[in-house]
Amino acid sequence: MLDLFKAVGFGLAVLLPLANPLITVAVFLGLSADMNTSERNQQSKMAALYVFIIMVVAYYGGQLVMNTFGISIPGLRIAGGMIVAFIGFRMLFPQQQVHESTEAMCKSKEIKESSGGSIAFVPLAMPTTAGPGTIAVIISTATTMNQDIGFPAWVIWISPPVTFALVSLLVWGCLRSSGAIMRMLGHSGIEAISRLMGFLLVCMGVQFVINGGMELMAH
Repeated sequence: MLDLFKAVGFGLAVLLPLANPLITVAVFLGLSADMNTSERNQQSKMAALYVFIIMVVAYYGGQLVMNTFGISIPGLRIAGGMIVAFIGFRMLFPQQQVHESTEAMCKSKEIKESSGGSIAFVPLAMPTTAGPGTIAVIISTATTMNQDIGFPAWVIWISPPVTFALVSLLVWGCLRSSGAIMRMLGHSGIEAISRLMGFLLVCMGVQFVINGGMELMAH
């Protein structure tokens, strides 16, 4: 059981800086101003469900995609590291507010033109929460988990869906409590946390590139 806690804890430590539910909260508040409480709750639930589905598909289907297109594990690590570092740099030095991103602006326009538009999949689930960086790290982690990393087989089998479920539950809880979170932290608080997450992502991305480069040289 301790191994399971370790594996899930490692997964959360890797995914939460990338998923960054607080950024999703800011986007959600920016796009749900015209929704009532029931509609917001429904969007929160669907967004969390989509995040879980995206992560599960990336984990269990990523290896098939890599094999189909002939992508090597070191290549994936380097590409994923570059994406993660780029996302981190954008969070450290933002050029625009999160609710002013291209996806958010397009969805906002769509909602204004047609009532009842959904924001659960785009942009809340993808790319805000489970974006390219998250997917690349999940696929990379899946290849590592399939190797001998010291965990029992049952932990390797159970820990990924448990981790994804916990991330999704956290996203759902943050979206349901978005108003309270924004009042407590404010825009400046969320910005500060976002920049801290950005720094962590830059460090993670650089380390992924280093690991991928070392694997290439070892071959």
